[in-house]
Amino acid sequence: MRLHSPKPFIPHCVKKTSSLSGPFLGAAFLMATSAIGPGFITQTTKFTAELKGSFGFVILISVLMDIGAQLNIWRIISVSKLYAQDIANQVFPGSGYALSVLIILGGLSFNIGNIAGAGLGLNVLTGCSVQTGAVISCGLAILIFVLKEAGKAMDLFAKILGFVMIGLTLYVAFQSHPPLQEALIKSFVPDTINESIILTIVGGTVGGYISFAGAHRLLEAGVSGLENIQPVSRSAVSAILIASLMRLILFIAALGIVWQGIALSAQNPAATVFEKAAGGFGYRVFGLVLWSAAITSVVGSAFTSVTFAKLLHPLVEKKFRTIIIAFILFSTAIFLLVGQPVKLLVMAGAVNGLILPFALGIILLAAHRQKITGAYKHPYWLSIAGWIVVLAMGYMGIRTIATMPG
Repeated sequence: MRLHSPKPFIPHCVKKTSSLSGPFLGAAFLMATSAIGPGFITQTTKFTAELKGSFGFVILISVLMDIGAQLNIWRIISVSKLYAQDIANQVFPGSGYALSVLIILGGLSFNIGNIAGAGLGLNVLTGCSVQTGAVISCGLAILIFVLKEAGKAMDLFAKILGFVMIGLTLYVAFQSHPPLQEALIKSFVPDTINESIILTIVGGTVGGYISFAGAHRLLEAGVSGLENIQPVSRSAVSAILIASLMRLILFIAALGIVWQGIALSAQNPAATVFEKAAGGFGYRVFGLVLWSAAITSVVGSAFTSVTFAKLLHPLVEKKFRTIIIAFILFSTAIFLLVGQPVKLLVMAGAVNGLILPFALGIILLAAHRQKITGAYKHPYWLSIAGWIVVLAMGYMGIRTIATMPG
């Protein structure tokens, strides 16, 4: 049984870096924009309508849980210089293959939704059909991996569209005239605490392939090892803070509209927020934000899913970018032929709820094995924080699957 994936496809010299720059910032934005997809936007606005100012408390708690998960995963992957699936195989032989299959299937399922979201975004922006928008978005995503410097192009793409999403949503937040004092108070003294929503938000930020996107990107860039543990940690925390900043701004924007007594559309709550806050221009802004969120998630999902496929066959390493392109094309073809298979997406969501505790649990078991981490001493407080996330997400994932309609 092979325990190590081959050399990454974008090799660089492994070097010590003391600041959050270059590949570290790129990895942070790749993870953050992978998290900020169509589902992220819809969930945030929907839950704001349900909890109003108390959703700020959900964001606060989820940030702490997200950081606990990310720091453990990124640090152990970095010091071991192994992909997550290789670490899993060393802890429990064969578990890496199971993890890879789960990540790939989950990534493919959600990529269908990401392609659909990108198509809808261009539909709002230009008036083209959703199908045409999906094809155009597919072509743009593929173009990134055709370029010789695909890794750098992917980093730059994630950074630019990350700033675009945050900037435009901030504009809408100002236009919605939110009750900032109410949001601040309820973030610390909520009217209600909804455990289910907290765990849903955590899963939507670091569930499935998302938690590995940045860490695997750093392995591909050749920046890992104990000498880089501090910038890796800063990159992991920055990734969560970037994604959470977008969620916070979107929450504030939605709260301003909900506070005025305006009901959000059940089908597309985020569109209502943008349109009511800034009129027709706001609706166009929504289209651009949705497209940016979806297309960056397409790129992040395809890249990360295929890094897990490296364990399954040596051909994946040799044809890495080609297989990423095929992954994107296949996702688009399924959407064009079948649409969004709702049952598949619901099941994928439930499975993603179990991937995080499964994968994080294995990472935590590896954290204190010298044959995997070498001279690195993993902080016990960080392990405890990680196990809290494992238990909470495991409980919710099992409950979700148990209560799913047959």
